[in-house]
Amino acid sequence: MRVTGKEQVQQKEGLQRRGNGKQGNKMLKGAALLGGAAVLSKLLGTLQKIPLQNVAGDVAFGIYNAVYPLYILILFAATAGFPVAVSKFVAERVMKGDHSGAKRIVVVSSALLMSAGLLLFLLLYSGAETIAGWIGISQTATAIRSVSFALLLSPVLAVLRGYFQGYQNMVPTAVSQIIEQLIRVITMVALLLYLAALAYDEAWIAAGATFGSVTGAGAGLVVMAVFWRRERRAERVKHVKADLAVSGTLIGRTETDSEQDARKAIAAGFETEQVITSWQWAKRITLYAIPVCLGAIVVPLLTLVDTFTMPRLLETSYGSELEAMRQFGLYNRGFPLVQLVVMVASSMSAVLVPAIAEAKLSGRVDLIRFRAEMSVRLAWLIGLGASFGLALLAMPINLMLYTSTEASWTMAVLAFTALFSTLNAVSASVLQGAGAIRTPANALLVAIVLKALGNIVLMPRWGIDGAALSAVIAYAAAAGLNLVQLRRCTGVRFALRPYAVSPTLAVGLMGGGLAALQGLAMLANAAWHVPERWSASAIALIGVAGGAAVYALALLRSGSISREELRLMPELERKLAPLLAKLRPTQRDT
Repeated sequence: MRVTGKEQVQQKEGLQRRGNGKQGNKMLKGAALLGGAAVLSKLLGTLQKIPLQNVAGDVAFGIYNAVYPLYILILFAATAGFPVAVSKFVAERVMKGDHSGAKRIVVVSSALLMSAGLLLFLLLYSGAETIAGWIGISQTATAIRSVSFALLLSPVLAVLRGYFQGYQNMVPTAVSQIIEQLIRVITMVALLLYLAALAYDEAWIAAGATFGSVTGAGAGLVVMAVFWRRERRAERVKHVKADLAVSGTLIGRTETDSEQDARKAIAAGFETEQVITSWQWAKRITLYAIPVCLGAIVVPLLTLVDTFTMPRLLETSYGSELEAMRQFGLYNRGFPLVQLVVMVASSMSAVLVPAIAEAKLSGRVDLIRFRAEMSVRLAWLIGLGASFGLALLAMPINLMLYTSTEASWTMAVLAFTALFSTLNAVSASVLQGAGAIRTPANALLVAIVLKALGNIVLMPRWGIDGAALSAVIAYAAAAGLNLVQLRRCTGVRFALRPYAVSPTLAVGLMGGGLAALQGLAMLANAAWHVPERWSASAIALIGVAGGAAVYALALLRSGSISREELRLMPELERKLAPLLAKLRPTQRDT
């Protein structure tokens, strides 16, 4: 039975629609998988700092926090844009059925990044003493040399991740990210216990902690190599099927003249592209990756400001390099908690960009404004509650996590960076979805300048408390600039009641509850002589859970959170909808 030309076209269109639907589902599932892996890996990376401080003390903790942002900056500058670039060019090759061309991109990119990684390794390893001199703390040199070895492995890891993402296969990247962080934490804890047991000094213990980045990168590379090998084994069968699907060859069917011409044109296109030299591919990939790299290094630069300003200023104030590093370690106690709060906002941000971009493409100005306003309000409410909660519980949390109450006031001040960091993360995502991609980077550049100036002006007077205050000012400025631009782009308005009146009442109720809890704990300690750290842990855990519950209930009762906000998070809406109906039975859902 001969198939007519019209039927062939209809069959192809049907297959194409089904293929596009499957492709869209695959992309959504891949994005969700990658987002979940990123959150889990960040969680592991954040929590790993606590055992370092508990076992090694604040000096080693300070050295680690001085060196690690430098490594992240160099790594981002060298590799951040290349997974994106590799995935783009690989996806283009795959769409044209040129799988050998996709492999060639991997080879060229690996050679390019391995050369860059080797050069940066040599500069970092041989220049460790010089860089330590720039930081102002000679003890950081050992840790700088330790972490430099990761630059020999991370570039290839970045290329392989980009390759699989080009095939829209996010599983290898997700698995390698989790394994990388897991091995990094295990290495850090193992070397930490080993070196502390042998009574090594703080410089070597911090170097052991940073060496976890090397073993983590190695483990991630092994995982990617396993996926690469499996893919190579299956590629012959896959390519044969893909070629048959592209050519549309059927038994008993002859090609039409137009199909023969199309096949010849595709073959001619491959022949033309095969003459592109490796140097030309390297140039294309580099030119595409550089802007992404430049954008990615802005965030590490903000944290690196403290590395190159605080140790010198602290040493001038205290007259001791050892005390300067101890104070720097005390200052960094609050950041893991802030990062946990921002992670919640970041996971929410992953939904915002496509939702707002979709509204923009459809020309729905009202929908853009509605989604942008809800996103910012949720960020404001989450960040506000978390900041006040962490500030009010700073002392018991400090004792629970870090065994002492030193620098609790600094931790309380730093807690408010959670509010502005959350606003900054969410507003940046909304702006990206709306097409204003430069504003977030420019806002962070302003924050970098303000952080440096704030440290110089405030630290001679207030020490690490001044550094914490300058961090709040810097992040507040970045968030403010983003919100101003957001109002211009989307027309969003910030009403007084949902942003100020209702949240203030909710914070007041939460604060009253936390004050009462700590008062009762003091009476209980006096009566039963509970160990101090146990008591602090109980106050911190009960306070976080109870304070969050009181704050959320107050917001729900006052109308600050509506069903529209909850619909951004379906799982949360399903759980809270019955409670919301009881609290506000007369409110109609819109």
